[in-house]
Amino acid sequence: MTLRAVYTDLDGTLLGRGASLFRDGEGNFTLLPARALEACHRAGLEVVIKSGRRRAQVKEDARLLGQTSYIFEVGSGMVIDGEETFLTGELQPRDGKTIHAQVEESGAPALLLERNRGRLEPHAPWHRDREVSHLFRGLVDVDGVNAALAEDGHGGLRLVDNGTIPPHETQLDLPGPPHAYHLIPAAASKAGAVMAHMRARGYAREQCLGVGDSREDLGVSRCVGRFFLVANALEKDPELHSEAAAMANVEVTEASHGEGFYEAVVRWLAESRV
Repeated sequence: MTLRAVYTDLDGTLLGRGASLFRDGEGNFTLLPARALEACHRAGLEVVIKSGRRRAQVKEDARLLGQTSYIFEVGSGMVIDGEETFLTGELQPRDGKTIHAQVEESGAPALLLERNRGRLEPHAPWHRDREVSHLFRGLVDVDGVNAALAEDGHGGLRLVDNGTIPPHETQLDLPGPPHAYHLIPAAASKAGAVMAHMRARGYAREQCLGVGDSREDLGVSRCVGRFFLVANALEKDPELHSEAAAMANVEVTEASHGEGFYEAVVRWLAESRV
């Protein structure tokens, strides 16, 4: 079988402390993430980064990694060889307005903040200059929030949990670790973007690997032949363990962050040759 692609999250997965390719989760220097990328290059694999970050940020990371495809704003958009596609269903840029602006005009972001006062706030400064998603931080019941959105006529949107963030990034008094949340069109997801990329490239499921550290990343396991959660994913969200255990193609690495990415890539390449 010819292997084709690795789909990886950035923060908390490929990148370590300070969003550095060359630091592990503790801030120690490591070359293993870069060596994993080298192994992908030698094997002829395309590495596609998928992130909640803005397009401009992900584009720059893709350029530094030497890749021409990337997925931004939690699967809301995808770029392949310079061609951009918004994977947001009926919500598309129109009349000079971004999708972000249209969502703002719907009133849904303001409603979320009002109803979750003290538990949710804009994830400043990263909430600025976005094309699609409204970015928040805090700690809320995502299922409950999405049910409330639907009841209020905003069923075309959904709140996505994109994993924990460092506690020092918020002053909210929360009962647990703060999370980053994206309010995006319901049609958008990292899994949907991965599937769109696979169709465009002609890749088969068994030819692809996924790596990530959040529940949204875990959804990519439905699209690829094999998926790895890096160890720190379970440290920050223990409930992922039972979900991962229920999926036949999902494994958890022993190492965290970029070293976990290295472990996933090397194991996949070695075991695929057996």
